[in-house]
Amino acid sequence: MASDLIAVYPGTFDPITLGHEDVVRRAAQLFGHVIVAVAAGHHKKTLFSLTERIEMARESVQAYPGVQVESFEGLMRDFVVARGARAMVRGLRAVTDFDYEFQLAGMNRSLMPDVETVFLTPGDKFQFISSTFVREIATLGGEVDKFVSPGVNLRILQKVRSQSATP
Repeated sequence: MASDLIAVYPGTFDPITLGHEDVVRRAAQLFGHVIVAVAAGHHKKTLFSLTERIEMARESVQAYPGVQVESFEGLMRDFVVARGARAMVRGLRAVTDFDYEFQLAGMNRSLMPDVETVFLTPGDKFQFISSTFVREIATLGGEVDKFVSPGVNLRILQKVRSQSATP
């Protein structure tokens, strides 16, 4: 582990899944300090508010020393540079993720030449999990407890119930 290196793992985390948690665990083994950067997500319609996503992320990663959760808006470059990070962590689930992530890594290298992008894959049992699938399954009444932590699952159930109760 590079104890003096700071890495940033950005995302919307709407919601944070067991796949995200696995990437955080792997990153925490490589870097001395990992910042899970929860994007405000103005460009996306999120199920959970920024505050809720931060709370869920904090609950989900509390077991990993050296990991903290912060929110950001604006350019990721500004956030990374302000934190003194030397690496950005990106999760890759499947080959379909690679094209977008490869382009993003190239753009980030252009914006932040001193910051490396590190691709991490979640374990086999988490590779098919996406926040999008979790949201869709949950809003259609399906069970998502095997894709998210118990605390996140409870919040999803509460959110779906509150939305279905609203006319």
